[in-house]
Amino acid sequence: GWSNFAAVVDCRVSGLNNQGVCGEGQRIGHMIGAELLTLETLSVGWLIYLPVLIWAVCRAPWVELFTDSRRQHLLFGTVFALFMLWLVRRDFDTGVSYHFIGMTAVTLLLDWPLAIVGGLVAQAGLVLLGRQDLTAMGVNGALFILLPVLVTECCAILVERAQPKNLFVYIFVSGFFAAALSALLCLVLALTVLWYDELFAMPYWLEDFVGYLWLIIFPEAFINGMVVSALVVFCPEWLETFNRTRYLSAPWKDDDSKP
Repeated sequence: GWSNFAAVVDCRVSGLNNQGVCGEGQRIGHMIGAELLTLETLSVGWLIYLPVLIWAVCRAPWVELFTDSRRQHLLFGTVFALFMLWLVRRDFDTGVSYHFIGMTAVTLLLDWPLAIVGGLVAQAGLVLLGRQDLTAMGVNGALFILLPVLVTECCAILVERAQPKNLFVYIFVSGFFAAALSALLCLVLALTVLWYDELFAMPYWLEDFVGYLWLIIFPEAFINGMVVSALVVFCPEWLETFNRTRYLSAPWKDDDSKP
């Protein structure tokens, strides 16, 4: 049951007993529930999330967005897809759940400012449905939105500085590798936060969890990588971080230019 739904540690908001098992019929919280976090952690989460969110709003290309209906449809469609993706999860009796992140593909598609704004809108939808606590939005946003966006943006910048002409470098480094690294860091940091606050009883199998990491990382990398690959092939103009001039230039043009 580990191989299909993976990447982010979620915890049930209420009904945890001393063994970390949720009671029957208890409400399941999306991402990390506020009752599993201390007031200090919740405050730090907001202090990290809000400034970056304001920065993203200021850096977002609102003029181009409002004047281009195609970009509007792309943004709304991406936010809806992200929202639906976060609703799909796997719950375990220990009180831990797993779901895909999807922020790597969103970042490459919209660029980091709109990716963060889109993640916020998807979060707001979860709050309205009662699937996430409002007070925990800061921690969840910092862990599962800002961190994947940061990792993906760093990978994309490194690829762009190298200026490779092979588009598979973009697909595998910015897509597959960035998604895998994001999943790993999100998982480790989420567990670290829960362990630090000591409000969630860690499951007994956590010591053997390292052996299952690749089953958590691979699906996230596969989904994001396949989405990026499909966009590169069919709709490269949709990817804000994709250099079509370099990657899709005809190879014979370089030969003709040589003396």
